[in-house]
Amino acid sequence: MLFLPVGDPPHRQIERDPGPEVRVRLCEHAVEGDPRFEVSRVEVDRSGPSYSVDTLRLLRERSPEDRHTIILGADQASRLPSWHEPEAVLSLARVAVAAREGLAREAVLRRLDGLAGSERIAFFDMPRIDLSSSLVRERAASGRPIRYLLPDKVADYIEAEALYGASTTVSAE
Repeated sequence: MLFLPVGDPPHRQIERDPGPEVRVRLCEHAVEGDPRFEVSRVEVDRSGPSYSVDTLRLLRERSPEDRHTIILGADQASRLPSWHEPEAVLSLARVAVAAREGLAREAVLRRLDGLAGSERIAFFDMPRIDLSSSLVRERAASGRPIRYLLPDKVADYIEAEALYGASTTVSAE
């Protein structure tokens, strides 16, 4: 599985955004020690907005034999029609969708109706996990614990670097 930290997100601004290099480091901490996972700098090292379609085209160019699947929450999947070249995205990759609170599978499918390639969208058959990057950032900013919501090394890094407004903790030794 390839983790692709966004370089220049064209779709939204994140309050207290630590920047692309920190996003890479967070991903590296998250996957450390698991050979099934890899972090790619393809979006971070490319200039300009990080459009998924451009990333998919580059990945296809580098490894034409690979088949790609993008994993999205239902909230992001329902916004796919507003993405840059959404039908090209669907021609280059399958989209796997994880449930999100307030967005039923049928609602997502209705929003994607008429989009060429929408038959390539699959839904995970699993219990919904109500955890998002927004939730983690909000908890960090308000001084609430993020431990057990993330791998320990990621939580430690966020706290040590006071990312997203997290307060640093001083341990007595």
